[in-house]
Amino acid sequence: MDTSAADTRADAIRIEQFPAGLEDGRPDARTMGWFEAVRAGFHDGAPQPGHVEAYVAAYAADRRVLWGAYDDGARPGAWGPDIPVATYGSLANTMNVGGGRLVPTHQITAVTVRPTHRRRGLLRTMITADLGQAAGRGFAVAALTASEATIYGRFGFGAAAFTRRVEVDVRERFALRSAPFGTMELVDPAAMLELAPRIFAGFHGRTTGSLDRQFSYAQVASGRWQSEKPEPNPDLRVAVHVRSDGEPGGYVAYKFAGWHSEPHTMKVVDLVAASEASYRELWRYLGSIDLVQRIVWSAAPADDPLPWALSDPRSYSVTAEEDALWLRILDPVGALEARRFEQDGSLAFAVRDPLGLAAGRFRLDAAGGQARVERLDASAAVDLTLDVDVLGSLYLGGARGRTLAGAGRLEGDKAAVGRLDGLFALASAPYCITHF
Repeated sequence: MDTSAADTRADAIRIEQFPAGLEDGRPDARTMGWFEAVRAGFHDGAPQPGHVEAYVAAYAADRRVLWGAYDDGARPGAWGPDIPVATYGSLANTMNVGGGRLVPTHQITAVTVRPTHRRRGLLRTMITADLGQAAGRGFAVAALTASEATIYGRFGFGAAAFTRRVEVDVRERFALRSAPFGTMELVDPAAMLELAPRIFAGFHGRTTGSLDRQFSYAQVASGRWQSEKPEPNPDLRVAVHVRSDGEPGGYVAYKFAGWHSEPHTMKVVDLVAASEASYRELWRYLGSIDLVQRIVWSAAPADDPLPWALSDPRSYSVTAEEDALWLRILDPVGALEARRFEQDGSLAFAVRDPLGLAAGRFRLDAAGGQARVERLDASAAVDLTLDVDVLGSLYLGGARGRTLAGAGRLEGDKAAVGRLDGLFALASAPYCITHF
């Protein structure tokens, strides 16, 4: 997609949408400027042309759309007009919304605004236009991962899934209570170009809240890219769990933190398990690595079964919790009818939406795992009233109505809140290990 300068403006600043591109085999000026602005916004060094070429290929595979806001005014000594004063990007993948149901989801990424151009409505202009376009293309849900928690609520996003940063002491007291299952194999990282997407597909299909992964993940798991840049990672090791039927059930990519680390620490780069049994075996393997005293992982599930699997649960500690996934409902009817409901029941509710995309009154009737949602008249009585960001937090069962009501975020009596919690509850907490 490529728009002219006249299509979208904020405070007389030109806003364009375009794909990442090459010119004579090199990043074109607009693409190079976009990466320059993004890296400055996230406090990284200047982009290397060879790196940007790799990202252009990855972004083409992801079908990303880039946005740039450009100030063409003459400003002595300022960056040139090819470097945007604000950036934005989008792509789309499927999200598991329960029961293995995969729903196309609009994803937002690479949001920056230069400090010199704050408070001019640049982000609001881009995100409002983008969400409106996504809704027009039929997306019922939008998603993002937030660097700052205070920005996106005003645009209707609510924190919906959480992860933990954990540390596990793997010295002498480390042991699992369960019997071993299958085998573990140390593999050539290059094999993960094929194996990583295959194993992740099993995880994705069984895990509520999972978002399918973009091009870069297999590159990182294979050691072709590092997490921070598209250069080989010689320190990466990868082990795969092979089930008793000979099929791969999970993998863990990891690297040693160095002999200077005290206690000696192994860092998990990526851990994906297509079953709970494979998850346990990956940890059994990590706990058996010689000369290592601690395993650190930043993307453990909020309801992690690992401490319950350990002979000594005190060897497991949580050092941080993060809101890993934020959701924005664009179409309540489409989003709720796509989701699985594990309990039957009915509920009428009103949604407030500052952007107007999801506002209205609705009635939800769930039976046999499926919901039917109808839009009600503006005068219809409802059981609950909530903002659209609250609906995003409730959508996958990652937040409870009772908690949100206690926080003053939900309007309704206790009986209605109880029905809400019964309807929206799922068997497991949502879990997302895809960052974008």
